[in-house]
Order: sequence, then structure tokens, then C-alpha cells
Amino acid sequence: VGCGAVTRKMDMRAGERSWARTSVLCLGMAAVASAAGASPAAAAPRTTAFAASGAVPSARTVGLGLRQGVSRAGRSAVGKVLMSSTEVDKRAERRRIISNPNFNRNFLGKDTKEEVEGMMVEEFTSDLVKELIDQSYVIERDDVTIKLAKSYGFCWGVERAVAMAYEARNFYKTEKIHITNEIIHNPGVNKRLKDMQINFINPDSSGVKDFSVVEKGDVVVLPAFGASLEEMQLLDDKGVRIVDTTCPWVSKVWNAVDTHKKKDMTSIIHGKYSHEESIATASFAEIYLIVKDLEEAEYVANYIINGGSKEEFMKKFANAHSKGFDPEVHLKKVGIANQTTMFKDETKAIAKLFERTMLKKYGPETLTDNFLALDTICDATQERQDAIIELIEDKSIDFVLVVGGWDSSNTGHLLEICHLNNVKGYHVDMADRITADGSIEHRKIDGTIEVTKNFLPKGALNIGVTSGASTPDAYMQDAIERIVMLKKLEKA
Repeated sequence: VGCGAVTRKMDMRAGERSWARTSVLCLGMAAVASAAGASPAAAAPRTTAFAASGAVPSARTVGLGLRQGVSRAGRSAVGKVLMSSTEVDKRAERRRIISNPNFNRNFLGKDTKEEVEGMMVEEFTSDLVKELIDQSYVIERDDVTIKLAKSYGFCWGVERAVAMAYEARNFYKTEKIHITNEIIHNPGVNKRLKDMQINFINPDSSGVKDFSVVEKGDVVVLPAFGASLEEMQLLDDKGVRIVDTTCPWVSKVWNAVDTHKKKDMTSIIHGKYSHEESIATASFAEIYLIVKDLEEAEYVANYIINGGSKEEFMKKFANAHSKGFDPEVHLKKVGIANQTTMFKDETKAIAKLFERTMLKKYGPETLTDNFLALDTICDATQERQDAIIELIEDKSIDFVLVVGGWDSSNTGHLLEICHLNNVKGYHVDMADRITADGSIEHRKIDGTIEVTKNFLPKGALNIGVTSGASTPDAYMQDAIERIVMLKKLEKA
């Protein structure tokens, strides 16, 4: 069963979810994702000492020395790795780590899993969303017509990650539990985990994570975005128990950059260099460059064709390339990968742009040697974007309410689609951004937060609603109910 089939199955759900079936499918996909193109499990011996966290060991032969890696804040040092001259195969190293008996990628026990199922249903499902589905995605409340996008909310990868984090707390009742970053980009879900006494190891303002609080025997949860190879090595060396909730679609991207490495290609990663997923992906690449959008990709393409100022290039991408990257050397053979939550049409456009660029620069005879693009666009991201495009074709909609974390990339792109189609949209991360005085605090497409007063038009209201892949249905219901309440107060 493909990921798309699973996602559509989950998007159509209402009330209690089929957790057992979902977990089996997810775990099956995880196995496929990690095994695809796998190199031998046995890795070459290594000698690695960690002074801190976050550095990316090189897959090439290196002399004894200190290496720096990518951080949330860019290419600043988040740790130092003292390596031997032994060559490290990153995929083989990852496979070695996940083969450790302390490394868990499955649900931990039948009893705790069943307990978590009940908790998730109680906390995250929505009677209002169930009614919307039953009524062909359209209902009326007082003077408000509510139209729900046909693909929305929790994707199966996020659902699986949250369920595994919940179960870890229930299974390891007395152990100290840490998570290497937010489990997902949703403030309500992350607060719930903190309430369970799970310690978040978030980076500081300079991008550094402090792993000194993690001790042997502790439990560490890896979030849905994944973790860098260096973090995995560090935790393996500490002798902790790991619960890996990494989405298999993210693992699929890691497989893609490994393929680029084998073909001696530079990985062009469409993503945000400070995003946790892109940081993790970059750690599994050999030589990489991260471009955030088509405009940056066009700059790179123009440099490949026409050359330019190397100094200007390096300054422009100062935080978004691998150590030792040289645009005059490392842009002759390129492979395309992406952060799974990016705008899918833009990722496709970037791939086409580099295909045309390499064709023009080197000719058709060597195109397969100079260019590679594998399909790593997440089905769930694509389906939510397609659904909102369909939703806003209804020109009677006054605005679209987008619910999801303000730091959620996939949610932000839903708002971006509204903007690109000249449809008003409001992106809120929690229902309480909609207040009784008729104001809404919302995120704009440039990332700034703005308060708009009296945002609801007078009279009958027709709204579209959607939510990001990290948003529980119950949170969307809370936001909708606040709008309905404001309309009731208007008539009072």
C-alpha cells in the first residue's frame, strides 16, 4: 500500500482512527524507506569523540581534526567531531546505529499502545470535523457557512510520531525522557508532551543543543523531522534508549542524497537551511547546497551557465552549504532533493530548471551523468496543497482559515497558495488567537505576526477551512467555534 493511499485513508477518517492498521502500514513503509538502496549494514570502524552536538562527520577520508556542521542558525558550529582517518559511509553508519537493540522504530507494547489510542482519540478528534465529512465537507452554523478542504490536518507520519512519543512516556513510566527537538511543529501538542515531563533539547539562539543533560539509560525520542547523523552517533555513544519517530518520507530523502553521493553529485536541497529536517538531510549528504526558493535556484543556474562572482555566491549562501563547498568545482553534477514540506510545484520547477541548465551547459549526451531528480515530494504535503487549490476555486469564500503551527513549513505554504491566488487567508496556530473583541492574531506569508481588528465582515459569512499536517482536528474545531461565537455576538 502506497503512502498516498494511507494518507487519503487517514484524511477521510472521523471519530476513532484505525490505529493498528495505520501503525502496521507506517512501520512497513519505514522498513521500505530505510532498506531502499541500502548499503551493507556493517560500517567501517570509527573513532569519534564529541565535544558538543550537531556536527556532521564527513564520508570522505579526513585527517585527524575538528569538523564543524550545520546548525539551526546556519553553518555555525554546533559541535566538534574528532575523527580518525577512517572513511565513514554515512548510510552504513546509520544502519549500524539503528541495528542497536536500544534503537526502537516500533511501538513498544500492546497494552501501552492501546492506552495511547484512547488518549489520542479523546484529545485530538473532532465531532465538528466528523459532521463536515458526513455533510460533504460543508455545514452551516448560524450565519456562517463552513467549507472544509478535502485533505487536511494530521498526516499519518505525524500521527505515528505523536502516538509513539505518547507511548514512550506510558511505557517508560519512571525513566527520564528527552526529545531532540519539537516532535512536530504544533505548540499545543508540544506543550502536552512537556506536561508529561518530557524534556525538550531545543537549540539556543546560536543553534547549539546541550546534550549534557542526557545520561546513559535515559530515553531519547527523535522527532518526525529526523535527527542529524552526528546526533544519532552522539546518542549511540551515550548508551541511551532511542525511540525513532522519523517520518519514512524523510528517510526517503536521505536515500536520495546518498544516491547523489554515490554518483559524485552535489545535492541541491530545496528547503530552509535552518529547518530541522533540512539540517538532518544535509548531515547525510556529502556536498550540498540548500536553496529556499525558485529565485535562489535561478541564481545558481545562472552561475552554472554564465559564471559570476564566487565571493558574492558564497556570501549569498553563507549558511546553506557544506564545508568546503566551491561553486566552481561542485556545480558540474547535481542531484535534486527537498525538504518534504516545501511547496511541491516549486520543487518540481526547480528540478526542471536544473535539468534545462545542465542540458544547456553540457549537452544531452551527458545529461544522465550530470543531473538526477528523484521523486521525494511527500504525498501528504502534495494532497493538502491540491485540496486548498480546489477549495479556493469557490469564489464565494470570504477568506480561508488556516490552522497550524506558525513555524510549520507545510502550513505556511497553504497560506502562500491563498496569497498567490489573491484569496484572503488567516493563519493561526491556536484558537485563542481569535479573541472576543473581534480581533485575530495571525501569521503573514513573510513570517511576521499581525493583529487584525474586526476581521469578520458583517452579515452572512462563507469561510474555507484547512489545517497543516501537524494539526489535530480538535484544534481546528476550536478555531471554527470561535468564529461562530463571534457571529452570534454580532447578532446579540
